[in-house]
Amino acid sequence: MPAIPTAAPGTCFRFTVASAEQAATLIRKQLGQHARVLSVRTIAPGGLTGLFRSPKLEVIAQIEAPAAEESAPAPAPGALAVDARTEAVDQARARFRLRAESLGSLLRRSGFSAAILHRLESSPAWDKLNELPLHRALVETGRHLRDIGNSRREAAPLGRAAFLGTAGVGRTTALCKWLSAEVFRRGRIGHVVTAEFDRPNLAGPLPVFCEALGVPLVHFPASTRPATPGGFVYVDLPGLSLGRPSENSAIAGFLDREEIAQRVLVLNAAYAPDALRAAYAAGRDLGATHVVFTHLDELAQWGRLWDYLLDGELEPLFLGTGPSLTGDCEEHPLEAVARRTLPAPETVDEFPADETEAETTTLNSAA
Repeated sequence: MPAIPTAAPGTCFRFTVASAEQAATLIRKQLGQHARVLSVRTIAPGGLTGLFRSPKLEVIAQIEAPAAEESAPAPAPGALAVDARTEAVDQARARFRLRAESLGSLLRRSGFSAAILHRLESSPAWDKLNELPLHRALVETGRHLRDIGNSRREAAPLGRAAFLGTAGVGRTTALCKWLSAEVFRRGRIGHVVTAEFDRPNLAGPLPVFCEALGVPLVHFPASTRPATPGGFVYVDLPGLSLGRPSENSAIAGFLDREEIAQRVLVLNAAYAPDALRAAYAAGRDLGATHVVFTHLDELAQWGRLWDYLLDGELEPLFLGTGPSLTGDCEEHPLEAVARRTLPAPETVDEFPADETEAETTTLNSAA
């Protein structure tokens, strides 16, 4: 840093530095012996990357007149460094005391529910997580949650399944997304069955989409068994009723009579928590085995999905992240939610290191 031009007594300078030692060295070198520290405060970095960077110190120093220096005892050598270092130590201790609270509050702001936070805080890993720097603690939290999710017993791959869900959740769109992956990526063949019973079931884009894929679409009564060995059969059913569960009896009877064991519940992730839980419970009552979440593009915080990925009894099938019938699909829900709510391990080292070059600003000049 270039030397500061000679300034009149009373001039104040502001130094932004990385440490107390750096402040002491700069002030002695730049301002000389006729300088005293007026204030020291910590400046927290801003922005998202500020969560992973150390705070800086803002030191304001003033050049005093020699007369003032003679009328008062000179500060002991190294007093400036000791005062600034004491301030930094106090700030570091405060940050250490708040570290556990900061990790919990960050997870809470990411949408983690009280149940998931309680599960984490009750885990033997929680104390170890809070011994780590905050950015590393977030990464290890993600690893810990993925390990819990991956320990679940995986359900058998879909082959003969019905798609369930209340009206407006994107049930038919979810079926189209799954059909697209079956035909284009997995090279499977099969057919689709639509059923209505005592309520209408609007097919929407399904007939045109099946025709484009070359997948036969039939209306029940029709065979719900694969036409070829290894083929698939997927059934599009009318919307479920939450207010009157008895109206779902026709759907339940159909699933049991046709012996369709795989039942995919489609949920709108943007619904309010109470509505989401009610729809989940209705699906469980109908024997749902898998779950699909849609409208993720409308959901600001994906953290609420951890409850269903970790503690739910249904196997997550995929996440719908947009309206496209052939895309906007995350087929690895656990990894997708971890990626959106917690930093990935490979990104930790991408955050810039603390800056070491000090910034100096002249605040005023003597008249």
